Amino acid sequence: MKKTEEFIEIDILRLVKAVWQKIWAVILAAVIFGCATFGFTYIFIEPTYEARTLLYVNNSNFSVGNTSFNISTSSLSAAQELVNTYIVILKARTSLNEIIDYAELDKSYTELQGMISAAPVNSTEIFEVVVTSTDPAESEKIANAIATLLPKRIAEIVDGSSVRVVDYAIVPSARSGPSYTKNTFIGMIIGILLCVAIIVIRELFDVFVREEQYLNQTYPYPILAAIPDMRNSKSGSYYYSTSYSSEK
Repeated sequence: MKKTEEFIEIDILRLVKAVWQKIWAVILAAVIFGCATFGFTYIFIEPTYEARTLLYVNNSNFSVGNTSFNISTSSLSAAQELVNTYIVILKARTSLNEIIDYAELDKSYTELQGMISAAPVNSTEIFEVVVTSTDPAESEKIANAIATLLPKRIAEIVDGSSVRVVDYAIVPSARSGPSYTKNTFIGMIIGILLCVAIIVIRELFDVFVREEQYLNQTYPYPILAAIPDMRNSKSGSYYYSTSYSSEK
């Protein structure tokens, strides 16, 4: 038994033409979705603020437990590993509970953990602690509590450590998020993609033959006759009747 394979031919030019003919709908969708995401962000998403503090790690010899390490000031990769160790200590449950008690926060340690991020600055011995909160004063309060307590906490765990504060946090004057521009742009992109997808799907599932060119390219048979579309005619042109044109 001979198997027959069926192929679906997709005319890319036809799809592009269909999208171009509905370009007004694409633009309208972009405007509507962009305004919707901007409005949602402005009304429902609460602004956040970031307070930052900088800490400096100065170690040539240190030990953790029974393991000793020796690094030089030129060994930036080793210093970065040390910074990562301090970040782990910062986010430990005991450290966070100390910060909560010191700053008198009404939060659990898991909530506070989600507000804190830390990372080395340009692979140096300096690392930055960022506290994100919906209250700018609260973010500054927590960041400075970390700057006050963390050096002592690290000294209790890592022998020979030396952590110094480079910069204390200040109350942020501008919000760090959300980004109205970014969210609006994302909304516009979603609107454009959704509208284009709808146009393409409708065009692919359109079973009506609208052009003679499609018949010529698809079937090896000559066209014997075509019914003109008199709705596109102008009054008084060619053989179309005036009465027909006026009715349309």
